[in-house]
Amino acid sequence: MPASADAAWAPDSWRSRPALQLPHYPDAEALASAQDELRNLPPLVTSWEILALKRQLAEAQAGERFVLQGGDCAESFAECNSSVISNRLKVLLQMSLVLVHGLKLPVVRVGRFAGQYAKPRSADTETIDGVTLPCYRGDMVNAPAFTEAARIPDPRRMVRAHARSAMTMNFVRALIDGGFADLHHPEYWDLAWVGHAPLAHEYQRMVGAIGDAVRFMETLAGGQVHNINRVDFYTSHEALLLPYEETQTRQVPRQHGWFNLSTHYPWIGMRTAALEGAHLEYFRGIRNPIAVKVGPSVAPDQLLRLIDVLNPDDEPGRLAFIHRMSAGSIASKLPPLLDAVKRDGRRILWICDPMHGNTESTSNGYKTRRFDNIRSELEQAFDLHAAAGTRLGGVHLELTGENVTECLGGARELTELDLKRAYRTTVDPRLNYEQALEIAMLIVRKRGQIAG
Repeated sequence: MPASADAAWAPDSWRSRPALQLPHYPDAEALASAQDELRNLPPLVTSWEILALKRQLAEAQAGERFVLQGGDCAESFAECNSSVISNRLKVLLQMSLVLVHGLKLPVVRVGRFAGQYAKPRSADTETIDGVTLPCYRGDMVNAPAFTEAARIPDPRRMVRAHARSAMTMNFVRALIDGGFADLHHPEYWDLAWVGHAPLAHEYQRMVGAIGDAVRFMETLAGGQVHNINRVDFYTSHEALLLPYEETQTRQVPRQHGWFNLSTHYPWIGMRTAALEGAHLEYFRGIRNPIAVKVGPSVAPDQLLRLIDVLNPDDEPGRLAFIHRMSAGSIASKLPPLLDAVKRDGRRILWICDPMHGNTESTSNGYKTRRFDNIRSELEQAFDLHAAAGTRLGGVHLELTGENVTECLGGARELTELDLKRAYRTTVDPRLNYEQALEIAMLIVRKRGQIAG
């Protein structure tokens, strides 16, 4: 039986386990009041959308689809506006267009947004000029300003996060239902860079080829091809703040068990994946497809125990491992994990996150990532999966549709001097739209090399 049918599991049973990376709310009554309000708000997603995504992820496990998961490292309340949301959607659509054209596979599009308002941190506090305050844990918890008042965890922020997630989802759905993703007009997805970027010609060639293919199919069919004017789009976030996730975990008519209705695809971060921890206890009981971030410190036995807890019935599409090793350690750390899972016969969707293991600080104090390291980890991941007889089924990226300069290198060869020009992230550095599209083209070339 699934854990959700187990009488020992409930949406709040995580409270009996050690909980990491959760803030301390000084006002217990305010926290309870915010949670009561959240429990009565409408859900953000539906159970049938969640189950549809699970079926698509099962197909990705079987090599019949490829998963593109991307978005901001941490959303901010201030950037919940139409321009930021539509540009984020544009770059993901552009990337998926490149992948569909090059891989000849359907793409599962998963946005890292509409809920990515909380972030784990490596330390509970930070010190500036001799002053020590609680660290910033995302807009769902506190504010980034370095003041005592701003850094106090405020439970009302969970309600604000829910509202902004709803606004984001509403706008994304309206864009897609209104034909924003229509393959007849991929030129609508263009951002300002397309006319002059180094990759513009190659991208425009793909757009032209897809347009020709669509017109050819419609000529043969004698009319418009069904559903070519819209795409499926799903949301994901790290389900870190368990007091919030608990309020969004509900039963629905004509379905057994419990669903987290704040997102289609929640994941567990590397810092909260303890086997006896609160986050695993929570995740084992929900019916959503789920993912776990896997770092270089994870041992094969630990990985197999994670599977035992989170997917004891070996359900297709249920569990993904998102490996994030670093370009320097993936060659030694990933193969033992692949071999253990393959030897045990477990059904796992493998996804590569080439971002988080490659974070560094520059001499002028910026937190950044080098495009060459991101590319190297991703290329090595394809090679290592091919050598192990497993399949890399997707990629997980922190990116934005804005013209930021946060990651070094790429087609424009950004340097440390460029970082100060448009460094806007409040937490981790993101690929800009141009670097993100370059990654999509790299995936196509690498998959082609392996297949050839």
